[in-house]
Amino acid sequence: MADAFVSFAVQKLGDFLIQEINLRLSLREDVQWLRNELLFMQSFLKDAEQKQSGDQRIQQWVFEINSIANDAVAILETYTFEAGKGASRLKACACICRKEKKFYNVAKEIQSLKQRIMDISRKRETYGITNINSNAGEGPSNQVTTLRRTTSYVDEQDYIFVGLQDVVQTLLAELLKAEPRRSVLSIYGMGGLGKTTLARNLYKNPNIDSSFPTRAWICVSQEYNTTDLLKTIIKSIQGSAKETLDLLEKMAEIDLENHLRKLLTECKYLVVVDDVWQREAWESLKRAFPDGKNGSRVIITTRKEDVAERADDKGFVHKLRFLSQEESWDLFRRKLLDVRAMVPEMESLAKDMVEKCRGLPLAIVVLSGLLSHKKGLNQWQKVKDHLWKNIKEDKSIEISNILSLSYNDLSSALKQCFLYFGIFPEDQVVEADDIIQLWMAEGFIPRGEERMEDVAEGFLNELIRRSLVQVADTFWERVTECRVHDLLHDLAIQKALEVNFFDIYDPRSHSISSLCIRHGIHSEGERYLSSLDLSNLKLRSIMFFDPDFRKMSLINFRSVFQHLYVLYLEISAANKSIPDAIGSLYHLKLLRLRGIRDLPSSIGNLKNLQTLHVIKGYSSYCQLPRETVDLINLRHLVASYSEPLVRISKLTSLQVLDGVACDQWKDVDPVDLVNLRELRMEFIDKSYSLNNISSLKNLSTLKLDCGGRQSFPSLEFVNCCEKLQKLWLDGRIEELPHLFSNSITMMVLSFSRLTEDPMPILGMLPNLRDLYLFKAYEGKEIMCSDNNFSQLEFLHLYDLENLERWDLGTCAMPLIKGLGIYECPNLKEIPERMKDVELLKRNYTL
Repeated sequence: MADAFVSFAVQKLGDFLIQEINLRLSLREDVQWLRNELLFMQSFLKDAEQKQSGDQRIQQWVFEINSIANDAVAILETYTFEAGKGASRLKACACICRKEKKFYNVAKEIQSLKQRIMDISRKRETYGITNINSNAGEGPSNQVTTLRRTTSYVDEQDYIFVGLQDVVQTLLAELLKAEPRRSVLSIYGMGGLGKTTLARNLYKNPNIDSSFPTRAWICVSQEYNTTDLLKTIIKSIQGSAKETLDLLEKMAEIDLENHLRKLLTECKYLVVVDDVWQREAWESLKRAFPDGKNGSRVIITTRKEDVAERADDKGFVHKLRFLSQEESWDLFRRKLLDVRAMVPEMESLAKDMVEKCRGLPLAIVVLSGLLSHKKGLNQWQKVKDHLWKNIKEDKSIEISNILSLSYNDLSSALKQCFLYFGIFPEDQVVEADDIIQLWMAEGFIPRGEERMEDVAEGFLNELIRRSLVQVADTFWERVTECRVHDLLHDLAIQKALEVNFFDIYDPRSHSISSLCIRHGIHSEGERYLSSLDLSNLKLRSIMFFDPDFRKMSLINFRSVFQHLYVLYLEISAANKSIPDAIGSLYHLKLLRLRGIRDLPSSIGNLKNLQTLHVIKGYSSYCQLPRETVDLINLRHLVASYSEPLVRISKLTSLQVLDGVACDQWKDVDPVDLVNLRELRMEFIDKSYSLNNISSLKNLSTLKLDCGGRQSFPSLEFVNCCEKLQKLWLDGRIEELPHLFSNSITMMVLSFSRLTEDPMPILGMLPNLRDLYLFKAYEGKEIMCSDNNFSQLEFLHLYDLENLERWDLGTCAMPLIKGLGIYECPNLKEIPERMKDVELLKRNYTL
């Protein structure tokens, strides 16, 4: 992956030479020389990476190149920032030539880098590192295909469908049996067997959903904090209103325990306690789960047999079994990208490898994902040869060998993208948009003709296809949430440390690597900032996941953080504002804030910012200064803000606008927002006109929310949105437009309370594939005539309380694949043709 660091530096050096046209000749020649040397070294780095795992000298050589590349970028960024303070770029360059103190001496720094380059160039011959070009075509693929709707996700549910159907039924019966005592169901087994997946399948089962009014899920992991776990359960039950959060902040652990016990006393509840490593973890929690003699249940998942056996003397313990050879082969084939390309000789090789997985589902799906990207018998044979090096006769393949081999097969860009998951806390669900925007900010996504967001989504889909990333949730044919298995999370951390990609602060040893340019802080952030010497670091990214962090004054924006590309703050809601000094982070490309309400006017200085994401806390609004409209490179603005940004049309790079209120939008002239693809608007009032939305010529996703019981104004403008594909209308619709844009493929109508059957109008949409009706219709009958819904694949009918009859024409919905019907108590029968259609699980996104 080292070539990716160097590639980034080469790009920055090239951009610098183009932009800084007034550099003196000797400095320009030095920068050009440095760029050429780094470009030349790229050709050796892949070969070096393949060798470095077994040779400490080569690891050091690769590290030194990474260090030079990172230092080169930091030098140029600091120069650009300081020069930008001058009256003109010409004056700034003249100041550098005269070596005035207020400017960075870039020439001297570049000379130092030249000397370091020459030193490590000599070491290349000493270490015997040869050119990779002689083996071209045998290494990892550098081509990443952007997978769109054709991506077929074979996700975690395959664990359930292959081999575990009987287990699901057994455990469901145990959870639902008429036993009033609060009991514990424990699932244990080694990592990669699918314990969490099984528990999640039970948790989302419709019978469980209807039987347990109160449910919560917590993940304990190896490093746990009982106070945080108790707060998580309470918030799952009570919500995250301001009053609740304020109350929880004041409570000690014993108070939280008593509060939770009181909440659960009168409830029939189900709580999943996932990934328990020590008995002490369960002992610290179980007192908060009262026995109300009403059939409440707790599910525990663990790798430890003693944890499972001792959780409840009268509880139910299930040891998760390995898959049989037949089940293993079935799972492998399900995951394989193209089963038809597997000739008999390849099938024989694959069966040998699958057999050596010894029924471990994670090993099987990762192996299948790896082989899916290998073409032909020879490449499959090489995979087998690699794996067979590390096993003896009659022994199984170590799961770590399969995971490492799959990681090593990734292109440099994909390696960076995969490693980034490791900086998040273990077991955390990551929003797909978040990880995509982080990759973009870090420079992992190449610029080209295709939108960076689309390329990044393709990267994510490929990692999913390789089973290195799991799908946590999907909506509208896109992955919306994802996660990595804890074994893969461990791999990401291990590989990241090998190349100094990132490090995570360890509060026990009070240490973090000073060689890494990315730091993750999961706890004790105040100690990290106040007690460590960070002054000489050139940090590129810093990510806080610390709910107890309160002292914003500890963040030294002007020195320690001056090179930051990414500032990610998941911190306490007690932090209401952020210091004015944040405006000095000239290079910042992504700013994500939780627990912050007020942003200073200096934010307008962040000209390189691509993503500004302010997450709602207990307050519905944040304060965005009017200078926000000066962020000329902003692509994603996600914030519910209180004051109108009257010149928002200046943000011509904007791709996503989420959180704007209707009374802030009504006076906007959107004609210059030529790149806007997604718009989500709140608090729509019937008195306002939405007609100016039709000026957004590239709009593809539109979500409009009236809030409360408000009604929409006229929606006729929707017919003029020529590229609109996804439409979500949340609120009362007094009259459904007779014409919608023919480009619409997916639609949600929620709380519409229509009195006339919407199906005759919606059925005429020629490209509609996915339709949700949620509390959308108050009538008793829906009619789908012949030839209507010609492309519809998925239909979801939720909470249509008055619906009694559904008439379906013989030729209507010819392509239907899935049907979801929930809370339609008066609909006694569905059309005969629909009885063979796959039943969809309830989507909790709504």
